[in-house]
Amino acid sequence: MPETITKLAYQAFQNGKSAFSLGHRTLATQLRQWLRPELQFELASVDDDFLAEVTRRREALLQVDWDEAEAGIYPEALLFDNPWDDFFQYYPAVVWELPQLWERILNKETQVFDAAINTQGFPRYYLQNFHHQTDGYLSETSANLYDLQVELLFSGSADAMRRRVLAPIKQALNRQVTLGDRQTQRVLDVACGTGRTLKQLQGSFPDVSLYGLDLSPAYLRKANQLLSQASGSLPQLAQGQGEAMPYRDNYFDALTCVFLFHELPGPVRQQVIDDCFRVTRPGGTLVICDSIQAIDTPELEPMMANFPVLFHEPYYRDYIQDDLTTRLETAGFTGVTTQAHFVSKYWIAHKPA
Repeated sequence: MPETITKLAYQAFQNGKSAFSLGHRTLATQLRQWLRPELQFELASVDDDFLAEVTRRREALLQVDWDEAEAGIYPEALLFDNPWDDFFQYYPAVVWELPQLWERILNKETQVFDAAINTQGFPRYYLQNFHHQTDGYLSETSANLYDLQVELLFSGSADAMRRRVLAPIKQALNRQVTLGDRQTQRVLDVACGTGRTLKQLQGSFPDVSLYGLDLSPAYLRKANQLLSQASGSLPQLAQGQGEAMPYRDNYFDALTCVFLFHELPGPVRQQVIDDCFRVTRPGGTLVICDSIQAIDTPELEPMMANFPVLFHEPYYRDYIQDDLTTRLETAGFTGVTTQAHFVSKYWIAHKPA
């Protein structure tokens, strides 16, 4: 009975987030039509079969999320983890930012930053107003709004998709223990952003040394704030690029990389994968989570076609046709497998022992 009640509570929690996200999108659309009627988007049409498939995929994701928690892969408490403080504090700011976002779209401004932000030292591909958001990934405001914006985008399922990296990471760490390798285990989250994936790793593997790397100082400060709220060791955070990481060779037992590769140009994707291979110890594992791709999910092509129209994602169209499995094998990874959950795709790759 307690498990049944917990599952019902989880379903209600997720359905509540989904309903709120739908309400937000409806509100945003009505405000845009009222305030900026000249702003129109040419979108690929969707039919009832498409909507039914999206619903089926979301329900399957939530079932897997529940099943893995029930199986002990991660604590059930993670199912209900939500940044409530940020929600109540920053949701008004999400709505308030919409007119600025529409103004940038109308003016085709995709690389605009506040004069107080120092953009020196960042790679050119990074200096974008991704999602049309103010100051891209380089301001405190952006860092404070990001997680809420992503949850609204994915109908409250962003964390559930992030959690799909936990099972393969647990398998990788357990395999090393079984082989008698009991040294301190290290896991790195590449492009850790505000620390949401690191927090899930922190809650699932309290005895593992965790590391996070990101280009944005503002997002790293936000991550430090989030991760400091939990008991246990604080993950070690560092600023740096995924294609030139400040770590020695063969250092990490496992790496995660969540929602990064669709925001990289093709050549940089290969460079990041190459450097992930370099810092992974022999026998270690890399788990990538990112968007679905047109090359193997044609039934959701309307969603993939509309995404870069609605959100500034300059590298997305190239990404959805990119063969990351070949890129991983080119770097030296073997045994590459893939999974798909809702609107995300996962690559699990191993460095030969």
